[in-house]
Amino acid sequence: MTRRVGVVGLGLIGGSFALAMKARGARVCGLSRSPQTTALAKQLGAVDDDRPAALGECDLIFIAVPARATGAAMAQVSGLRRSSAVVMDGGSVKESVAALARENFGDGAGRFVPCHPVAGAEKSGIAAARADLFAGRDVVLCPAESDADAADVARAAWRETGARVADMDAVEHDRVFALISHLPHLLSYALVNQIDGQSPPVRELALRHAAGGFRDFTRIAGSHPEMWRDICLENRANLLSAVSGYRAALDALESAIRASDGPALFEKFDAARSLRNAWAEKFEDARR
Repeated sequence: MTRRVGVVGLGLIGGSFALAMKARGARVCGLSRSPQTTALAKQLGAVDDDRPAALGECDLIFIAVPARATGAAMAQVSGLRRSSAVVMDGGSVKESVAALARENFGDGAGRFVPCHPVAGAEKSGIAAARADLFAGRDVVLCPAESDADAADVARAAWRETGARVADMDAVEHDRVFALISHLPHLLSYALVNQIDGQSPPVRELALRHAAGGFRDFTRIAGSHPEMWRDICLENRANLLSAVSGYRAALDALESAIRASDGPALFEKFDAARSLRNAWAEKFEDARR
């Protein structure tokens, strides 16, 4: 029998998951708040059925919407899914998602598995989706409140996409990703906004001569603004703590520059280079 998978939210992540499941023989029910997105998803072969009632036929349902739309999506799924179906999400904030699952699924909350595919890109939308987006990428599960068999179903589904799966505590997840994902996005947006705030001649010159450093640092400022607005607000406390820590590090560099303290600057730059290169050698290069 053909496996049936539901996807609520057909952006980059949801659309890519739909394509990955389709490539493995599943029949996909896909829902989007945009009729144009749904039509394109069907045209691209990511979706077979766009009837909400078809979620009731699915064994696995993936919610892939902006963080502040997750509660509404869960409420919709709750009214349609069968009790045995496994539901998972793909958001970048996990502690609040577990509370939403308890609120919307009640006694069935154990069938929900919080997931975070660490596989975003600066391009968004179904047009950017691809079946191999998750291949070789990390997917973090926070299954502390999930039924063991539901977590196994989620792990198996992600492994089918080619992803590497790891478990993490939800509180720890939100603290860690505030540092390594949410803060870098915030800084990237801030730098582009700073340049946009310059006088027109300065802005034009800056953009005309911007090269590799600007491109690499600001690539993620091309990400979907609604998604990142929601992430910043949902992980507010952890992100504010990360901003404070970054401000302290920046203040230390500013003080060294004001004092023309070359040795202090060298020491901090060298320490940063050492950690960054060690990370690349141990983790990043191993992923290639």
